Amino acid sequence: MAAVPRMRGGKTRIKPARKHGPDVSVDETWAKLSQNIIEIQNHNAANLSFEENHRYAYNMVLYKNGDKLYKGSTQLVAENLDKLAKEYIIPAFPTGVIEDAVQKAQESERLLKALKKVWDDHVSSLSKLRDVLRYMDRVYTKNADVPPIWDAGLILFIKHIVKNPIEDYVISAILTLIQTERDGFTINRSSVKGCVDVFLQLEDTSRREPLSIYRRDIEPAVLRESEVFYKKEGERLLETCDAPEYLRRVEARFHEEESRTHHILSTLTTLPLQRILEQHLVTPHLSTVINMPNSGLDAMIDSEKVDDLARLYRLFTKVSAGIPCLRKSLRETVIRRGKEINESSSAAGGEGADSGEENGGAASARGKGKAKARPPNAASQTLSLALKWVQDVLDLKDRFDRVWLKAFQSDRDLESSMNEAFETFINLNEKAPEFISLFIDENLKKGLKGKSETEVDAVLDKTITVFRYITDKDVFERYYKGHLAKRLLLGRSVSDDAERGMLGKLKIECGYQFTQKLEGMFHDMKLSSDTMAAYRDHLAKNAVHEEIEMSVIVMTSTFWPMSHTAVPCTFPEELIKAAKSFERFYLSRHSGRRLTWQPSLGNADVRVQFRSRQHDLNVSTFALVILLLFENIIDDQFLTYEEIKSATSIQDVELKRQLQSLACAKYKILKKHPPGRDINPTDSFSFNVDFSAPLQKIKISTIASRVENTEERKETKDRIDEERRHQTEACIVRIMKDRKHMTHNDLINEVTRQLASRFQPNPVNIKKRIEGLIEREYLERCEDRKSYNYLA
Repeated sequence: MAAVPRMRGGKTRIKPARKHGPDVSVDETWAKLSQNIIEIQNHNAANLSFEENHRYAYNMVLYKNGDKLYKGSTQLVAENLDKLAKEYIIPAFPTGVIEDAVQKAQESERLLKALKKVWDDHVSSLSKLRDVLRYMDRVYTKNADVPPIWDAGLILFIKHIVKNPIEDYVISAILTLIQTERDGFTINRSSVKGCVDVFLQLEDTSRREPLSIYRRDIEPAVLRESEVFYKKEGERLLETCDAPEYLRRVEARFHEEESRTHHILSTLTTLPLQRILEQHLVTPHLSTVINMPNSGLDAMIDSEKVDDLARLYRLFTKVSAGIPCLRKSLRETVIRRGKEINESSSAAGGEGADSGEENGGAASARGKGKAKARPPNAASQTLSLALKWVQDVLDLKDRFDRVWLKAFQSDRDLESSMNEAFETFINLNEKAPEFISLFIDENLKKGLKGKSETEVDAVLDKTITVFRYITDKDVFERYYKGHLAKRLLLGRSVSDDAERGMLGKLKIECGYQFTQKLEGMFHDMKLSSDTMAAYRDHLAKNAVHEEIEMSVIVMTSTFWPMSHTAVPCTFPEELIKAAKSFERFYLSRHSGRRLTWQPSLGNADVRVQFRSRQHDLNVSTFALVILLLFENIIDDQFLTYEEIKSATSIQDVELKRQLQSLACAKYKILKKHPPGRDINPTDSFSFNVDFSAPLQKIKISTIASRVENTEERKETKDRIDEERRHQTEACIVRIMKDRKHMTHNDLINEVTRQLASRFQPNPVNIKKRIEGLIEREYLERCEDRKSYNYLA
């Protein structure tokens, strides 16, 4: 009781609390209080005086009767619980065996509602009782080391309500409703949630660390039933669903269980329940689902089912074995598809050096309807398949990039696997470097139909991604240099900007050393343009009139991929005079240099008079030399093959190509006797004075091929092998000069690392080059036989 202060004479006096003498009966006090507690439990608290009940309890504790109060109150709580159990819970017990799922769910829901009603009734009266017995909780329970009345009430609820068989029935009811919902029926979720909330508030205090009854009894039962259900569910779905449907069903189960733990159970159960789903629906069936025939990963990629692939990725990322499995399957499907592309390209032989059209196929592109369609030669087939191979690889890369971006969330691990797969199958095609160079050449040629410069640049950007995968970049460089040289010399580039843009891309990928010689070729073209301008000024100043207007490209021998030896050809007097004039001018400006003419790389514009009209012909330099032989030949006179060969000194292989272009292609400037497509040493030729064509300017394309034949490919391989030997030795010497001493393994690894940007060196070949350097006394082997010293 609170003391009331009074003021008297400026001093404060405290009036002591009213005392109840020993004449007050404890039994009488408890009788009144217990009756009122019963009234509270019967929901009649509104008719009672809180102060009076509080005073009864206060006095009992004050006069050392707290034990009687505590035990009596808990006894009343226990009795009330027993009464509530008999009144609500026992009648709600299921009666008999119920087979119907809906009816069984309804019975379970009835039991759970009864339990929740008892709980609500209990906590309502317990909270009022706690207010009445607050002084007891503050004084007596601490001294007596017993739980406060609220905690005691919860313990009593566990003892009298949450006990067998009630708890077993309640757990069974919860499991029944969960299973009913999993089977697709609608249940009253609030009834389950209400009971779960009860069990979450009740704790087993007998443990060292208190554990809620939910975690102790409900959750384990739910997890056990879930494990049994989902083990069977996984097997059932595999038998009845294809891969996309299986993934949809499984993902739906994940969403359902997450929703169930939030709205029915507890978020504490979310993680262990997800683990069960992962262990029984995902992990054991990874390979089976991804490899399902006609519906697995391959089929989903073929039809670009982005949603299904995204679902597969989401589910596979849930388990530790998922991404490794997906990486493996992704790598296998890329390699399999890549090998199919390789096999389709290997159908063409790389033969046919003396067929195909060097200047873009103009001779075979016109004259439809008059001449019979000729079967494609091996070289043109190879070129077509080379272009198709690169385009197929680009299309495959585009497809997997779309899948990676849209479905796989740009996963870096999966990107790495795809890159490894592309690198694997691309390098299985030994012609890949040549094919890529041919593809670039086709896109950089002047007059490429149907594509703007922007579109060409976009294609080349994609081509660079394929170029990154090839390990033999030095092989690509050799082919690219040859194709670039022809584009520059014949003026067939789509644009100078496009060419330099491509060089810039290659420089970014491989460094300055890779493109140094290629840039030197461009530099020669610019210097040659300046030189020709100066030469024409020189002729003008000296009033020299040249019968032949000549344009010369001076090539630095170390930059260009052409032979450094002069190709034999006997020029007519007019050409010799023009060549000597340019030589005198050039050598007067550059001392110590030597010019070697390369007629195999030149071309000429010549005006030819036929019987009906004149035509301006664009021909190769060799063809010009041959045509000039017929200038003073009377109509219908012949020159034999041997006479032409003797007069021009052109080698047989080249001479046959040129004569075939002049006499056997669409525009027959010469007549071949006897007629036919093949050139033989016994043939003879005459000038076709009756030739006529609708065009004034005609391009006589040289029969040739950008694709190597077997002999040329072997020669290229031998040159590359020789270059690699020199590069390997230079790399070894460079490393050892810097390090002075290295172990064998360290030297092999460092040489491999440094040469990897050019080609993938074989450790056996590196060892051979080391042995060669030891013999030439660049290196010495140490006494341990496992390391080397550099010899200055």
